[in-house]
Amino acid sequence: MYGDPALPPDFVSLPYANPDAPRGGTVVFANTGGFDSLNPFIQKGTVPWQSRFWGYESLMGRSWDEPFTLYGLLAESVTVPEDRSWVEFTLRPEAAFSDGSPVTIEDVIWSYETLGTQGHQRYRSFWTQVESIEATGPRSVRLTFASDNRELALIAGMRPILKKAQFEGRDFTTSGLHEIPIGTAPYVVTDYEAGRSVTYTRNPDYWGNDIGFRRGTNNFDEMRIEFFGDGVAAFEAFKAGEISAVREYNAEQWNTAYDFPAVQRGDVVKSEIHDQKPTGMTGLVMNTRKPFFDDWRVRDAMIHAFNFEFINEAITGAAQDRITSYFDNSILAKRPGPATGQVKAYLEAWAGDLPPGALEGYDLPVSDGSERNRANIRVALKQLQDAGYTVEGGKLTGPEGPVTFEILLQQADRETRTAVDMFLPALERLGIDARVTVIDDAQYTERMLNFDFDMTAFRRALSLSPGNEQKLYWGSEGRDTPGSRNMMGLASPAVDGLIDRMLSVTESEDFTAAVRALDRVLTAERLVIPIWRYDVSRIAHVKEMHYPEQLPIYGDGPEYMPQMWWYEE
Repeated sequence: MYGDPALPPDFVSLPYANPDAPRGGTVVFANTGGFDSLNPFIQKGTVPWQSRFWGYESLMGRSWDEPFTLYGLLAESVTVPEDRSWVEFTLRPEAAFSDGSPVTIEDVIWSYETLGTQGHQRYRSFWTQVESIEATGPRSVRLTFASDNRELALIAGMRPILKKAQFEGRDFTTSGLHEIPIGTAPYVVTDYEAGRSVTYTRNPDYWGNDIGFRRGTNNFDEMRIEFFGDGVAAFEAFKAGEISAVREYNAEQWNTAYDFPAVQRGDVVKSEIHDQKPTGMTGLVMNTRKPFFDDWRVRDAMIHAFNFEFINEAITGAAQDRITSYFDNSILAKRPGPATGQVKAYLEAWAGDLPPGALEGYDLPVSDGSERNRANIRVALKQLQDAGYTVEGGKLTGPEGPVTFEILLQQADRETRTAVDMFLPALERLGIDARVTVIDDAQYTERMLNFDFDMTAFRRALSLSPGNEQKLYWGSEGRDTPGSRNMMGLASPAVDGLIDRMLSVTESEDFTAAVRALDRVLTAERLVIPIWRYDVSRIAHVKEMHYPEQLPIYGDGPEYMPQMWWYEE
Protein backbone atom coordinates (compact mmCIF):
# COMPACT_ATOMS: atom_id res chain seq x y z
CA MET A 1 0.00 0.00 0.00
CA TYR A 2 2.91 2.32 0.85
CA GLY A 3 6.61 2.00 0.10
CA ASP A 4 8.16 -1.20 -1.27
CA PRO A 5 7.50 -4.88 -0.49
CA ALA A 6 9.82 -6.36 2.12
CA LEU A 7 10.56 -9.52 0.11
CA PRO A 8 12.42 -9.78 -3.23
CA PRO A 9 10.74 -11.25 -6.33
CA ASP A 10 12.51 -14.58 -5.88
CA PHE A 11 11.80 -15.07 -2.16
CA VAL A 12 12.00 -18.70 -1.00
CA SER A 13 9.13 -18.54 1.51
CA LEU A 14 7.23 -16.13 3.69
CA PRO A 15 9.39 -15.06 6.66
CA TYR A 16 7.04 -16.66 9.21
CA ALA A 17 6.78 -20.01 7.37
CA ASN A 18 9.01 -23.03 7.82
CA PRO A 19 10.05 -24.03 4.27
CA ASP A 20 11.28 -27.39 5.59
CA ALA A 21 8.10 -28.27 7.46
CA PRO A 22 7.13 -31.95 7.06
CA ARG A 23 3.80 -32.84 5.54
CA GLY A 24 1.26 -35.30 6.87
CA GLY A 25 -1.10 -35.94 9.75
CA THR A 26 -4.78 -35.41 10.48
CA VAL A 27 -6.06 -32.66 12.76
CA VAL A 28 -9.56 -32.03 14.08
CA PHE A 29 -11.06 -28.66 15.01
CA ALA A 30 -14.30 -27.80 16.78
CA ASN A 31 -17.04 -25.40 15.69
CA THR A 32 -20.22 -24.64 17.61
CA GLY A 33 -23.66 -24.66 16.04
CA GLY A 34 -24.08 -26.26 12.63
CA PHE A 35 -24.07 -25.57 8.90
CA ASP A 36 -26.51 -25.94 6.03
CA SER A 37 -24.35 -24.74 3.13
CA LEU A 38 -20.82 -25.15 1.77
CA ASN A 39 -20.91 -22.09 -0.49
CA PRO A 40 -19.20 -19.27 1.43
CA PHE A 41 -19.71 -16.73 -1.37
CA ILE A 42 -23.45 -16.12 -1.21
CA GLN A 43 -25.74 -14.37 1.23
CA LYS A 44 -27.89 -17.39 2.09
CA GLY A 45 -27.06 -20.24 4.42
CA THR A 46 -24.81 -20.96 7.38
CA VAL A 47 -21.33 -22.03 6.27
CA PRO A 48 -18.32 -23.31 8.27
CA TRP A 49 -16.38 -20.07 8.70
CA GLN A 50 -13.11 -21.77 7.70
CA SER A 51 -14.39 -22.70 4.26
CA ARG A 52 -13.39 -19.58 2.30
CA PHE A 53 -9.90 -19.60 3.86
CA TRP A 54 -9.10 -23.26 3.25
CA GLY A 55 -10.61 -23.96 -0.15
CA TYR A 56 -10.16 -20.86 -2.29
CA GLU A 57 -7.49 -18.52 -3.60
CA SER A 58 -7.15 -15.12 -5.22
CA LEU A 59 -4.80 -13.60 -7.76
CA MET A 60 -2.59 -12.20 -5.01
CA GLY A 61 -1.82 -13.35 -1.48
CA ARG A 62 -1.26 -11.29 1.63
CA SER A 63 1.83 -11.28 3.82
CA TRP A 64 0.80 -11.10 7.48
CA ASP A 65 4.22 -9.73 8.39
CA GLU A 66 3.59 -6.39 6.64
CA PRO A 67 0.73 -3.92 7.17
CA PHE A 68 -0.55 -4.36 3.61
CA THR A 69 1.60 -5.99 0.97
CA LEU A 70 0.48 -8.53 -1.64
CA TYR A 71 2.55 -11.12 -3.49
CA GLY A 72 1.67 -13.16 -6.56
CA LEU A 73 -0.48 -16.24 -6.04
CA LEU A 74 -2.62 -17.18 -9.06
CA ALA A 75 -1.02 -14.18 -10.77
CA GLU A 76 2.64 -14.26 -11.77
CA SER A 77 2.82 -10.49 -12.25
CA VAL A 78 0.92 -7.27 -11.60
CA THR A 79 1.16 -3.88 -13.31
CA VAL A 80 -0.19 -0.58 -11.97
CA PRO A 81 0.29 3.03 -13.05
CA GLU A 82 1.49 5.65 -10.59
CA ASP A 83 -2.04 6.86 -9.85
CA ARG A 84 -3.37 3.29 -9.50
CA SER A 85 -6.34 4.11 -11.71
CA TRP A 86 -6.17 0.57 -13.10
CA VAL A 87 -4.43 -2.73 -12.41
CA GLU A 88 -3.47 -5.55 -14.73
CA PHE A 89 -2.79 -9.14 -13.66
CA THR A 90 -1.11 -11.90 -15.64
CA LEU A 91 -2.04 -15.46 -14.64
CA ARG A 92 0.57 -18.10 -13.95
CA PRO A 93 0.39 -20.70 -16.74
CA GLU A 94 0.36 -23.51 -14.17
CA ALA A 95 -2.57 -22.10 -12.10
CA ALA A 96 -5.29 -24.74 -11.93
CA PHE A 97 -8.52 -25.66 -10.17
CA SER A 98 -8.68 -28.66 -7.86
CA ASP A 99 -10.25 -30.76 -10.65
CA GLY A 100 -7.12 -30.20 -12.77
CA SER A 101 -8.61 -27.73 -15.25
CA PRO A 102 -6.61 -24.53 -15.90
CA VAL A 103 -7.63 -21.16 -14.51
CA THR A 104 -8.54 -18.91 -17.42
CA ILE A 105 -9.12 -15.21 -17.87
CA GLU A 106 -12.79 -16.08 -18.52
CA ASP A 107 -12.94 -17.61 -15.02
CA VAL A 108 -11.41 -14.47 -13.54
CA ILE A 109 -13.80 -12.08 -15.29
CA TRP A 110 -16.83 -14.26 -14.48
CA SER A 111 -15.81 -14.48 -10.81
CA TYR A 112 -15.48 -10.73 -10.43
CA GLU A 113 -18.75 -10.00 -12.18
CA THR A 114 -20.74 -12.75 -10.43
CA LEU A 115 -19.48 -12.07 -6.92
CA GLY A 116 -19.88 -8.35 -7.47
CA THR A 117 -23.54 -8.65 -8.48
CA GLN A 118 -24.86 -11.88 -6.96
CA GLY A 119 -22.35 -12.74 -4.24
CA HIS A 120 -22.19 -12.04 -0.54
CA GLN A 121 -22.46 -8.40 0.48
CA ARG A 122 -18.74 -8.34 1.34
CA TYR A 123 -17.88 -8.52 -2.39
CA ARG A 124 -20.36 -6.02 -3.80
CA SER A 125 -18.93 -2.70 -2.64
CA PHE A 126 -15.71 -3.22 -4.58
CA TRP A 127 -17.59 -4.04 -7.78
CA THR A 128 -19.47 -0.73 -7.69
CA GLN A 129 -16.08 0.99 -8.00
CA VAL A 130 -14.98 -0.94 -11.10
CA GLU A 131 -15.55 0.91 -14.35
CA SER A 132 -14.52 -1.98 -16.59
CA ILE A 133 -12.87 -5.39 -16.65
CA GLU A 134 -11.40 -6.78 -19.85
CA ALA A 135 -8.98 -9.36 -21.16
CA THR A 136 -5.77 -7.79 -22.47
CA GLY A 137 -4.10 -11.02 -23.53
CA PRO A 138 -4.50 -14.82 -23.32
CA ARG A 139 -3.45 -14.77 -19.65
CA SER A 140 -3.92 -11.13 -18.64
CA VAL A 141 -6.84 -9.04 -17.40
CA ARG A 142 -7.20 -5.33 -16.63
CA LEU A 143 -9.57 -3.67 -14.15
CA THR A 144 -10.13 0.07 -14.54
CA PHE A 145 -11.56 1.92 -11.57
CA ALA A 146 -14.38 4.44 -11.44
CA SER A 147 -13.11 6.31 -8.40
CA ASP A 148 -9.86 7.79 -7.11
CA ASN A 149 -9.05 5.16 -4.51
CA ARG A 150 -5.49 3.91 -4.21
CA GLU A 151 -6.44 0.77 -2.31
CA LEU A 152 -8.62 -0.63 -5.09
CA ALA A 153 -5.61 -2.00 -6.97
CA LEU A 154 -4.76 -4.14 -3.96
CA ILE A 155 -8.32 -5.20 -3.19
CA ALA A 156 -8.68 -6.28 -6.81
CA GLY A 157 -6.03 -8.91 -6.19
CA MET A 158 -7.89 -10.43 -3.26
CA ARG A 159 -11.17 -11.61 -4.83
CA PRO A 160 -11.67 -15.41 -4.85
CA ILE A 161 -11.51 -17.04 -8.26
CA LEU A 162 -14.16 -19.68 -9.02
CA LYS A 163 -14.81 -21.93 -12.01
CA LYS A 164 -17.22 -20.44 -14.53
CA ALA A 165 -18.14 -23.75 -16.19
CA GLN A 166 -19.39 -25.21 -12.89
CA PHE A 167 -22.28 -22.75 -12.79
CA GLU A 168 -23.25 -22.65 -16.46
CA GLY A 169 -27.05 -22.76 -16.53
CA ARG A 170 -27.28 -22.87 -12.73
CA ASP A 171 -28.36 -20.36 -10.09
CA PHE A 172 -25.21 -19.24 -8.30
CA THR A 173 -27.19 -17.90 -5.32
CA THR A 174 -28.87 -21.20 -4.43
CA SER A 175 -27.85 -22.28 -0.96
CA GLY A 176 -27.39 -25.84 0.22
CA LEU A 177 -24.93 -28.70 0.38
CA HIS A 178 -25.41 -30.02 -3.13
CA GLU A 179 -23.17 -27.46 -4.85
CA ILE A 180 -19.68 -26.86 -3.44
CA PRO A 181 -17.82 -24.23 -5.50
CA ILE A 182 -14.63 -25.58 -7.07
CA GLY A 183 -11.56 -23.65 -5.96
CA THR A 184 -7.83 -23.59 -6.60
CA ALA A 185 -6.54 -23.85 -3.02
CA PRO A 186 -4.60 -26.76 -1.48
CA TYR A 187 -7.67 -28.23 0.29
CA VAL A 188 -10.91 -29.68 -1.05
CA VAL A 189 -14.01 -30.94 0.74
CA THR A 190 -13.93 -34.73 0.50
CA ASP A 191 -16.65 -35.66 2.98
CA TYR A 192 -19.34 -34.10 5.15
CA GLU A 193 -22.24 -35.03 7.38
CA ALA A 194 -24.88 -32.30 7.32
CA GLY A 195 -24.65 -30.12 10.40
CA ARG A 196 -22.12 -32.45 12.09
CA SER A 197 -18.73 -32.55 10.34
CA VAL A 198 -16.77 -31.49 7.26
CA THR A 199 -13.52 -33.07 6.06
CA TYR A 200 -10.93 -31.16 4.00
CA THR A 201 -8.15 -33.14 2.29
CA ARG A 202 -4.92 -31.71 0.90
CA ASN A 203 -4.84 -32.04 -2.86
CA PRO A 204 -1.62 -33.93 -3.78
CA ASP A 205 -1.77 -32.36 -7.23
CA TYR A 206 -2.17 -28.81 -5.95
CA TRP A 207 -0.75 -26.52 -8.62
CA GLY A 208 1.16 -24.12 -6.32
CA ASN A 209 3.30 -26.42 -4.18
CA ASP A 210 6.55 -24.92 -5.46
CA ILE A 211 5.88 -21.18 -5.43
CA GLY A 212 7.52 -19.12 -2.70
CA PHE A 213 4.22 -17.87 -1.27
CA ARG A 214 3.13 -21.46 -0.54
CA ARG A 215 6.39 -23.13 0.46
CA GLY A 216 6.17 -24.51 3.99
CA THR A 217 2.42 -23.93 4.28
CA ASN A 218 -0.71 -26.12 4.19
CA ASN A 219 1.11 -29.08 5.64
CA PHE A 220 -1.65 -31.26 7.14
CA ASP A 221 -2.91 -34.12 4.98
CA GLU A 222 -6.41 -33.86 6.40
CA MET A 223 -8.35 -31.34 8.45
CA ARG A 224 -11.77 -32.11 9.89
CA ILE A 225 -14.26 -29.80 11.59
CA GLU A 226 -16.60 -31.35 14.15
CA PHE A 227 -19.67 -29.39 15.24
CA PHE A 228 -20.92 -29.17 18.82
CA GLY A 229 -23.95 -27.65 20.49
CA ASP A 230 -21.91 -25.23 22.59
CA GLY A 231 -18.42 -24.39 23.78
CA VAL A 232 -18.68 -26.60 26.87
CA ALA A 233 -19.33 -29.71 24.78
CA ALA A 234 -16.47 -28.77 22.43
CA PHE A 235 -14.06 -28.32 25.34
CA GLU A 236 -15.02 -31.66 26.83
CA ALA A 237 -14.33 -33.28 23.46
CA PHE A 238 -10.90 -31.61 23.43
CA LYS A 239 -10.13 -32.90 26.92
CA ALA A 240 -11.16 -36.39 25.78
CA GLY A 241 -8.70 -36.26 22.89
CA GLU A 242 -11.28 -35.94 20.11
CA ILE A 243 -10.15 -32.44 19.08
CA SER A 244 -6.59 -31.45 18.14
CA ALA A 245 -6.54 -27.75 19.03
CA VAL A 246 -8.72 -25.04 20.54
CA ARG A 247 -8.41 -21.28 20.82
CA GLU A 248 -9.20 -20.03 24.32
CA TYR A 249 -10.45 -16.44 24.54
CA ASN A 250 -10.87 -16.22 28.30
CA ALA A 251 -7.69 -15.61 30.31
CA GLU A 252 -9.21 -16.91 33.54
CA GLN A 253 -10.25 -20.15 31.85
CA TRP A 254 -6.76 -20.42 30.36
CA ASN A 255 -5.23 -20.18 33.82
CA THR A 256 -7.63 -22.49 35.62
CA ALA A 257 -9.33 -24.95 33.26
CA TYR A 258 -6.31 -26.24 31.33
CA ASP A 259 -4.86 -28.47 34.00
CA PHE A 260 -6.47 -31.74 32.93
CA PRO A 261 -4.40 -34.95 32.69
CA ALA A 262 -3.35 -34.56 29.03
CA VAL A 263 -1.80 -31.16 29.87
CA GLN A 264 -0.09 -32.57 32.94
CA ARG A 265 1.35 -35.43 30.87
CA GLY A 266 2.58 -33.05 28.18
CA ASP A 267 0.32 -34.55 25.52
CA VAL A 268 -1.41 -31.17 25.20
CA VAL A 269 0.68 -27.98 24.91
CA LYS A 270 -0.41 -24.44 25.82
CA SER A 271 0.94 -21.85 23.37
CA GLU A 272 0.58 -18.07 23.51
CA ILE A 273 1.00 -16.06 20.31
CA HIS A 274 1.32 -12.29 20.65
CA ASP A 275 0.58 -9.75 17.94
CA GLN A 276 0.96 -6.07 17.07
CA LYS A 277 -2.39 -5.58 15.34
CA PRO A 278 -5.36 -3.46 16.49
CA THR A 279 -7.64 -5.00 19.07
CA GLY A 280 -10.68 -4.28 16.94
CA MET A 281 -13.92 -3.93 18.84
CA THR A 282 -15.63 -6.55 21.00
CA GLY A 283 -18.65 -5.96 23.20
CA LEU A 284 -22.37 -5.24 23.03
CA VAL A 285 -23.48 -3.21 20.03
CA MET A 286 -26.51 -0.92 20.16
CA ASN A 287 -28.74 -0.63 17.10
CA THR A 288 -29.18 3.08 16.39
CA ARG A 289 -32.03 2.27 14.00
CA LYS A 290 -34.09 1.78 17.14
CA PRO A 291 -35.41 5.08 18.58
CA PHE A 292 -34.10 4.41 22.10
CA PHE A 293 -30.50 3.95 20.95
CA ASP A 294 -30.51 6.78 18.42
CA ASP A 295 -29.40 9.28 21.11
CA TRP A 296 -25.71 9.31 22.06
CA ARG A 297 -26.66 10.16 25.66
CA VAL A 298 -28.62 6.91 25.94
CA ARG A 299 -25.69 4.95 24.56
CA ASP A 300 -23.38 6.74 27.00
CA ALA A 301 -25.74 5.76 29.83
CA MET A 302 -25.50 2.10 28.80
CA ILE A 303 -21.70 2.25 28.85
CA HIS A 304 -21.75 3.83 32.33
CA ALA A 305 -24.22 1.23 33.58
CA PHE A 306 -22.07 -1.67 32.36
CA ASN A 307 -19.82 -2.28 35.37
CA PHE A 308 -16.77 -3.43 33.45
CA GLU A 309 -14.32 -3.62 36.34
CA PHE A 310 -16.63 -5.80 38.42
CA ILE A 311 -17.66 -8.01 35.48
CA ASN A 312 -14.08 -8.38 34.23
CA GLU A 313 -12.91 -9.50 37.66
CA ALA A 314 -15.67 -12.10 37.85
CA ILE A 315 -15.22 -13.52 34.33
CA THR A 316 -11.50 -13.19 33.50
CA GLY A 317 -10.00 -12.58 36.94
CA ALA A 318 -9.12 -9.08 35.69
CA ALA A 319 -6.46 -10.75 33.53
CA GLN A 320 -7.56 -8.98 30.34
CA ASP A 321 -7.45 -5.21 29.85
CA ARG A 322 -10.41 -3.34 28.43
CA ILE A 323 -10.54 -2.29 24.79
CA THR A 324 -10.31 1.52 24.79
CA SER A 325 -10.84 2.21 21.07
CA TYR A 326 -11.29 0.45 17.74
CA PHE A 327 -7.58 0.56 16.82
CA ASP A 328 -6.29 0.06 20.36
CA ASN A 329 -2.92 -1.75 20.74
CA SER A 330 -1.51 -0.30 17.51
CA ILE A 331 0.16 2.77 16.03
CA LEU A 332 -3.20 3.65 14.47
CA ALA A 333 -4.98 4.10 17.80
CA LYS A 334 -6.26 7.50 18.92
CA ARG A 335 -3.99 9.34 21.32
CA PRO A 336 -5.24 10.52 24.74
CA GLY A 337 -6.39 14.07 25.36
CA PRO A 338 -7.50 16.69 22.83
CA ALA A 339 -6.81 16.15 19.15
CA THR A 340 -3.68 17.86 17.83
CA GLY A 341 -1.85 18.47 14.57
CA GLN A 342 -3.06 16.74 11.43
CA VAL A 343 -5.61 14.67 13.36
CA LYS A 344 -7.23 17.86 14.63
CA ALA A 345 -7.20 19.40 11.15
CA TYR A 346 -8.95 16.35 9.68
CA LEU A 347 -11.60 16.38 12.43
CA GLU A 348 -12.29 20.11 12.16
CA ALA A 349 -13.35 19.63 8.55
CA TRP A 350 -16.48 17.95 9.95
CA ALA A 351 -16.73 19.86 13.22
CA GLY A 352 -20.52 20.18 12.99
CA ASP A 353 -21.00 16.42 12.71
CA LEU A 354 -18.70 15.21 15.50
CA PRO A 355 -19.97 13.47 18.63
CA PRO A 356 -18.97 14.97 22.01
CA GLY A 357 -15.41 13.98 22.88
CA ALA A 358 -14.08 13.45 19.37
CA LEU A 359 -12.09 16.68 19.39
CA GLU A 360 -11.76 17.22 23.15
CA GLY A 361 -10.91 13.62 23.99
CA TYR A 362 -13.09 10.79 25.26
CA ASP A 363 -12.28 8.05 27.76
CA LEU A 364 -14.41 5.16 28.89
CA PRO A 365 -15.86 5.45 32.41
CA VAL A 366 -14.13 3.52 35.19
CA SER A 367 -16.04 2.12 38.16
CA ASP A 368 -14.77 1.59 41.70
CA GLY A 369 -15.02 -2.17 41.18
CA SER A 370 -17.87 -2.63 43.62
CA GLU A 371 -21.00 -4.48 42.59
CA ARG A 372 -23.31 -1.46 42.95
CA ASN A 373 -21.31 0.92 40.72
CA ARG A 374 -23.19 3.81 42.33
CA ALA A 375 -21.31 6.77 40.82
CA ASN A 376 -21.61 5.54 37.24
CA ILE A 377 -25.27 4.61 37.71
CA ARG A 378 -25.92 8.21 38.77
CA VAL A 379 -24.20 9.46 35.62
CA ALA A 380 -26.23 7.02 33.52
CA LEU A 381 -29.51 8.20 35.04
CA LYS A 382 -28.53 11.85 34.44
CA GLN A 383 -27.78 11.11 30.78
CA LEU A 384 -31.13 9.36 30.36
CA GLN A 385 -32.91 12.32 31.94
CA ASP A 386 -31.09 14.74 29.63
CA ALA A 387 -32.26 12.60 26.72
CA GLY A 388 -35.90 13.09 27.80
CA TYR A 389 -36.56 10.00 29.93
CA THR A 390 -38.00 9.98 33.43
CA VAL A 391 -38.54 7.31 36.07
CA GLU A 392 -42.22 6.81 36.86
CA GLY A 393 -43.27 4.11 39.31
CA GLY A 394 -39.83 2.55 39.10
CA LYS A 395 -39.98 2.34 35.28
CA LEU A 396 -37.89 4.41 32.88
CA THR A 397 -40.42 6.12 30.65
CA GLY A 398 -40.08 8.07 27.43
CA PRO A 399 -42.21 9.36 24.57
CA GLU A 400 -43.24 5.81 23.63
CA GLY A 401 -43.94 4.66 27.18
CA PRO A 402 -41.92 2.39 29.50
CA VAL A 403 -38.51 1.46 28.08
CA THR A 404 -37.97 -2.17 27.19
CA PHE A 405 -35.41 -3.74 24.89
CA GLU A 406 -34.07 -7.13 23.90
CA ILE A 407 -30.48 -8.40 24.18
CA LEU A 408 -30.09 -11.03 21.46
CA LEU A 409 -27.46 -13.76 21.89
CA GLN A 410 -26.39 -16.99 20.22
CA GLN A 411 -26.70 -20.27 22.09
CA ALA A 412 -22.96 -20.95 22.02
CA ASP A 413 -21.95 -17.52 23.36
CA ARG A 414 -21.81 -18.46 27.02
CA GLU A 415 -19.23 -15.86 28.04
CA THR A 416 -21.29 -12.95 26.73
CA ARG A 417 -24.38 -14.43 28.37
CA THR A 418 -22.57 -14.40 31.72
CA ALA A 419 -21.57 -10.74 31.23
CA VAL A 420 -25.12 -9.80 30.21
CA ASP A 421 -26.58 -11.55 33.27
CA MET A 422 -24.35 -9.33 35.41
CA PHE A 423 -25.42 -6.27 33.40
CA LEU A 424 -29.18 -6.82 33.86
CA PRO A 425 -29.38 -5.70 37.53
CA ALA A 426 -27.86 -2.32 36.59
CA LEU A 427 -30.47 -1.87 33.87
CA GLU A 428 -33.17 -2.81 36.36
CA ARG A 429 -31.91 -0.12 38.77
CA LEU A 430 -32.31 2.39 35.93
CA GLY A 431 -35.90 1.24 35.51
CA ILE A 432 -35.25 -0.57 32.21
CA ASP A 433 -36.97 -3.86 31.45
CA ALA A 434 -34.32 -5.69 29.42
CA ARG A 435 -34.89 -9.28 28.33
CA VAL A 436 -32.38 -11.79 27.00
CA THR A 437 -33.28 -13.92 23.98
CA VAL A 438 -31.01 -16.85 23.09
CA ILE A 439 -31.42 -18.41 19.63
CA ASP A 440 -29.58 -20.85 17.37
CA ASP A 441 -27.08 -19.87 14.67
CA ALA A 442 -29.51 -20.01 11.74
CA GLN A 443 -32.08 -17.78 13.45
CA TYR A 444 -29.36 -15.41 14.60
CA THR A 445 -27.91 -15.08 11.09
CA GLU A 446 -31.35 -14.30 9.66
CA ARG A 447 -32.06 -11.64 12.26
CA MET A 448 -28.66 -10.02 11.79
CA LEU A 449 -29.19 -9.81 8.04
CA ASN A 450 -32.33 -7.79 8.68
CA PHE A 451 -30.95 -5.79 11.65
CA ASP A 452 -33.72 -7.29 13.78
CA PHE A 453 -32.18 -6.62 17.19
CA ASP A 454 -31.86 -3.94 19.86
CA MET A 455 -28.55 -4.96 21.44
CA THR A 456 -26.37 -7.95 20.65
CA ALA A 457 -22.84 -9.32 20.93
CA PHE A 458 -20.36 -7.71 18.55
CA ARG A 459 -16.90 -8.55 17.27
CA ARG A 460 -15.12 -6.64 14.53
CA ALA A 461 -11.49 -7.50 13.82
CA LEU A 462 -9.41 -4.68 12.33
CA SER A 463 -6.04 -4.60 10.61
CA LEU A 464 -2.97 -2.41 10.39
CA SER A 465 -4.09 -1.41 6.90
CA PRO A 466 -7.75 -0.39 7.17
CA GLY A 467 -9.26 0.51 3.83
CA ASN A 468 -12.43 0.07 1.79
CA GLU A 469 -13.86 -2.46 4.26
CA GLN A 470 -14.35 0.45 6.65
CA LYS A 471 -17.19 1.62 4.40
CA LEU A 472 -18.82 -1.77 4.85
CA TYR A 473 -18.37 -1.63 8.63
CA TRP A 474 -19.58 1.93 9.34
CA GLY A 475 -20.38 3.72 6.09
CA SER A 476 -23.75 5.50 5.83
CA GLU A 477 -24.75 3.51 2.76
CA GLY A 478 -24.90 0.33 4.84
CA ARG A 479 -27.31 1.68 7.42
CA ASP A 480 -30.37 0.65 5.40
CA THR A 481 -28.85 -2.11 3.26
CA PRO A 482 -29.96 -5.56 4.49
CA GLY A 483 -26.99 -7.83 5.04
CA SER A 484 -24.48 -4.99 5.39
CA ARG A 485 -21.87 -5.17 8.14
CA ASN A 486 -22.86 -1.79 9.58
CA MET A 487 -24.53 -3.51 12.52
CA MET A 488 -24.93 -0.37 14.62
CA GLY A 489 -26.66 1.56 11.84
CA LEU A 490 -24.18 4.42 11.90
CA ALA A 491 -24.73 7.24 9.41
CA SER A 492 -22.10 9.92 10.01
CA PRO A 493 -20.82 12.45 7.45
CA ALA A 494 -17.65 12.71 9.54
CA VAL A 495 -17.02 8.96 9.41
CA ASP A 496 -17.74 8.81 5.68
CA GLY A 497 -15.44 11.76 5.06
CA LEU A 498 -12.59 10.40 7.15
CA ILE A 499 -12.77 7.04 5.39
CA ASP A 500 -12.55 8.82 2.04
CA ARG A 501 -9.59 10.84 3.32
CA MET A 502 -7.89 7.69 4.56
CA LEU A 503 -8.30 6.08 1.13
CA SER A 504 -7.04 9.05 -0.87
CA VAL A 505 -3.83 10.08 0.92
CA THR A 506 -0.51 8.95 -0.50
CA GLU A 507 1.82 9.35 2.49
CA SER A 508 1.90 6.97 5.46
CA GLU A 509 1.92 9.85 7.98
CA ASP A 510 -1.31 11.27 6.53
CA PHE A 511 -2.84 7.79 6.50
CA THR A 512 -2.04 7.29 10.21
CA ALA A 513 -3.52 10.68 11.08
CA ALA A 514 -6.73 9.92 9.17
CA VAL A 515 -7.17 6.57 10.90
CA ARG A 516 -6.51 8.09 14.33
CA ALA A 517 -9.15 10.71 13.58
CA LEU A 518 -11.59 7.99 12.50
CA ASP A 519 -10.82 6.05 15.68
CA ARG A 520 -11.68 9.10 17.77
CA VAL A 521 -15.04 9.56 16.07
CA LEU A 522 -16.06 5.89 16.21
CA THR A 523 -15.14 5.64 19.88
CA ALA A 524 -16.88 8.90 20.82
CA GLU A 525 -20.06 7.80 19.04
CA ARG A 526 -20.47 5.29 21.90
CA LEU A 527 -21.94 2.61 19.65
CA VAL A 528 -20.55 -0.42 21.46
CA ILE A 529 -20.11 -1.26 25.13
CA PRO A 530 -16.47 -2.45 24.91
CA ILE A 531 -15.26 -5.45 26.90
CA TRP A 532 -11.83 -7.03 27.11
CA ARG A 533 -8.96 -7.24 24.66
CA TYR A 534 -7.95 -10.31 22.71
CA ASP A 535 -4.36 -9.26 21.94
CA VAL A 536 -2.85 -12.63 22.83
CA SER A 537 -3.95 -15.77 21.03
CA ARG A 538 -4.09 -18.69 23.44
CA ILE A 539 -4.00 -22.03 21.64
CA ALA A 540 -4.02 -25.39 23.38
CA HIS A 541 -3.02 -28.18 21.00
CA VAL A 542 -1.76 -31.73 20.84
CA LYS A 543 2.01 -31.99 21.16
CA GLU A 544 2.33 -33.23 17.57
CA MET A 545 1.22 -29.84 16.24
CA HIS A 546 4.02 -27.30 15.75
CA TYR A 547 4.45 -23.75 14.43
CA PRO A 548 7.51 -21.65 13.43
CA GLU A 549 9.45 -19.65 16.02
CA GLN A 550 9.23 -16.45 13.96
CA LEU A 551 5.78 -14.90 14.28
CA PRO A 552 4.15 -12.44 11.88
CA ILE A 553 3.21 -8.99 13.19
CA TYR A 554 -0.43 -9.99 12.85
CA GLY A 555 0.09 -12.99 15.13
CA ASP A 556 -2.51 -15.72 14.99
CA GLY A 557 -5.53 -15.65 12.69
CA PRO A 558 -7.68 -17.78 10.39
CA GLU A 559 -4.83 -17.98 7.88
CA TYR A 560 -2.10 -18.67 10.46
CA MET A 561 -3.44 -21.73 12.18
CA PRO A 562 -3.64 -24.14 10.44
CA GLN A 563 -1.85 -22.78 7.36
CA MET A 564 1.60 -22.31 8.93
CA TRP A 565 1.49 -25.30 11.30
CA TRP A 566 2.63 -28.88 10.73
CA TYR A 567 2.26 -32.33 12.29
CA GLU A 568 5.28 -34.20 13.59
CA GLU A 569 5.48 -37.07 16.04
